[in-house]
Amino acid sequence: MSLPEPLFDYEACLIACARGEQQALRNLYEQESARLLGVARRIARDNALAEDIVHDVFIRIWTRAASFDPARGSARGWIFSVTRHLALNFMRDNAREVHVSEQSEWAQQALASMETSLQSVDSFDFRVRSGRIYRCLEQLEPVRRNCILHAYVDGYSHLEISQKLDAPLGTVKAWIKRSLAALRECMG
Repeated sequence: MSLPEPLFDYEACLIACARGEQQALRNLYEQESARLLGVARRIARDNALAEDIVHDVFIRIWTRAASFDPARGSARGWIFSVTRHLALNFMRDNAREVHVSEQSEWAQQALASMETSLQSVDSFDFRVRSGRIYRCLEQLEPVRRNCILHAYVDGYSHLEISQKLDAPLGTVKAWIKRSLAALRECMG
């Protein structure tokens, strides 16, 4: 009979990091680096870039561990949130935006495809779940709901969502901003 593996204490590790204990950061790295690399790889879609992001994540954890607030969520959740935000920020900061005039052929095609996507079938089957957030998400138009889910579930950048939906980048940004406001109001 084997003994169960002891649970890793993420919160204690962050507290120790905030005190400057390097061994705590080393323990955290050994415990989570592979999973954090998976998160970064999924967002960045590039191994070398994902490794750079994870390196920056551990620097951020080391320098900002004192900012972790257990009242706002779990320590492990905070670590994964740091990873996701750094990866998304890196992708957003390094994405090239293409600006086009309203009269351009591309803009006209994008508008036509946007109208088609508004009528498209919902690509997320979230109705099988229950809960307040799902009821609030259901109130959004399918294309706007998909933007939110692609951004916050799939980890896509605004540019990637724009390309996936074949819609103008500015429109996607506006949809996400308005949809988040609607969700906040619905959840409030």
